Amino acid sequence: MTAGLDASRSFQRRPAAAEELCELVRGLGAQGLCQGTSGNFSVVVRRRPLRLLISRSGRHKAELVPDDLVEVDGRGRPRADDGDGPSAEVLLHCALVRRTGAGAVFHTHSVTGTLLGERFLDRSGFTVGGYEMLKGLAGIQSHEERVFVPVIANSQDMEALGGEVEGLLEARPGLHGFLLAGHGLYTWGAAPDEARRHVEIFEFLFECLARRVAFEPFTG
Repeated sequence: MTAGLDASRSFQRRPAAAEELCELVRGLGAQGLCQGTSGNFSVVVRRRPLRLLISRSGRHKAELVPDDLVEVDGRGRPRADDGDGPSAEVLLHCALVRRTGAGAVFHTHSVTGTLLGERFLDRSGFTVGGYEMLKGLAGIQSHEERVFVPVIANSQDMEALGGEVEGLLEARPGLHGFLLAGHGLYTWGAAPDEARRHVEIFEFLFECLARRVAFEPFTG
């Protein structure tokens, strides 16, 4: 396939990709996982050179429509004529796509995920096991498997934070997601529907863990 033909087909896919992404994000917003303008969500529309569609900064996620998305390159730079840009966290999306080969990256701000990030920052994360819902994460075959969820300190320096995320992914291949302390969840998938599923699975597991921690010492 020639580069020109590949680019043409990529552009043809953009409307469908935008509609799908917005529908999934609206669903997460309805669940209270990205209230107000919180969170950011992206889908890969081209690999070489890398192009993402990502939610614009300041848009209400429960009401997201295709005009609320912006196309960026592999360094997070929007097209010059494309209006409002994305959150500075676009650099994390780019880093995650490069390191994991993901087709979509979802970042949510649930109350439970925010608080668990604070709770376990000093331990750099926590491990979850024993729940059937773990099998909703790609590649997990049994409730007996144990999944580590790293926790990283939040920062406004996105270049430094992106470097830390890339280092984490290199040191721990096979991760499904991580928490920014006091901030929220980053997870990803081969496609937007898988990324959405990972959000819902993680949030279920977070809720179980949070309720456990409230009643007994955690030994994970």
